[in-house]
Amino acid sequence: MLLDIVSFAAAALLLWFGANRIVTSASLIARKHRVPELVIGLTIVALGTSAPEFLVTINAALRGHEAISLSNVVGSNIFNLGFILGLMAMIKPLATNRTIIYRDGLLLFGCTGAILLMSLTGQLGRLFGLALMALLVGYLFWLARLKESPGEDELDELPDREAAWYDWLLLLGGFAAIALGGHLMVSAATSIAETLGVSSWVIGVTIVAAGTSLPELVTCLAASVRGRNEMLLGNLIGSDFFNFAGVLGLTCLIRPLGVSEEARGSLFVLVGMVGLVLVMLRTGWKIRRWEGALLVGINLLRWGKDFLG
Repeated sequence: MLLDIVSFAAAALLLWFGANRIVTSASLIARKHRVPELVIGLTIVALGTSAPEFLVTINAALRGHEAISLSNVVGSNIFNLGFILGLMAMIKPLATNRTIIYRDGLLLFGCTGAILLMSLTGQLGRLFGLALMALLVGYLFWLARLKESPGEDELDELPDREAAWYDWLLLLGGFAAIALGGHLMVSAATSIAETLGVSSWVIGVTIVAAGTSLPELVTCLAASVRGRNEMLLGNLIGSDFFNFAGVLGLTCLIRPLGVSEEARGSLFVLVGMVGLVLVMLRTGWKIRRWEGALLVGINLLRWGKDFLG
C-alpha cells in the first residue's frame, strides 16, 4: 500500500513536470519558427496542458480499465470546478464577463449535458467521440477567427529567450514523463482500489482526478500569488471543455467506453455543478468567497459519498 502511494505521488509529479516541459519547449520552438502566438495558444498550450488527463485516460482505456478512464475525465472536471475554482474564489473573488458565461460556460454546459444523455445508452462510442472532436475543432476555428487564445496567460510566462537545441530533448523528455506518469498512475490507482476494497471508479473520480489536475492547481495558485485571478476562471472552464471534447472525444475514437451507474451519477453531479457555477457567475458577475467555500464543500461531500458508498 505504501509503495502504491509513493508510486502515485511520483506519477503526479511526472505528469506535472511533463506537461510544463511540453508547453514551454514546444512553444519556444514554435515561436522560433515564426508560428503565430495565437496558433501556439490554441494548439500547443491548450492541448499540452490536457496531456496528463489524456495519457492517463487513454492508458487506462487501452489496458481495459474503462472505469478509471472515464472517471478520470469526469472527476478532473468536478475537481476543477469544485476544489480548484472554489479555492481560488476563497483566496480572492473571481470576476467574470458575458463572454465567459454566455459563450464558454454555456458551451461547457451543453457539452456536459450531451455526454450525460449519451451515457444513458450505456456506451460512449466512436461516432460520439468524433462528434466531440468536431466540436473542439469548430471551437478552435471560432476562437481563431475572433483572434482569441485560451493560452494567452501561459504564453506570457515563457522564458525570454529563443529555443535552443536542447529544447527538443526537453520536449521529448516531457512526453516521456507523462507517458511514464500515466502508466504508473493507472497501475498504482488500480492497486490502491483493490487494497481499500473500493471500486476503480471511486479511485479514478477522486484520487486519480486530483493527480491529473495537479498542473491546473499549481498554475492557478501561482497566478493567484501574482494577482492574476481574473484569468483563472476562463482557463478552468476552458480546461473542462478540452477534457471532454478533446481528451474524452479522442479516447472514444480510439476505444469506445462503457458507462456504469456510478458514472451516470457523477455526470449528473457535474451537470449540476456547471449549472450552479453559471448561476453564481451571473449573480453579481463574480464568484464570491462564500460561494467558493460552497463549491469546495460540494467537492468534499462528493468525495466522502464516493468513498463511503
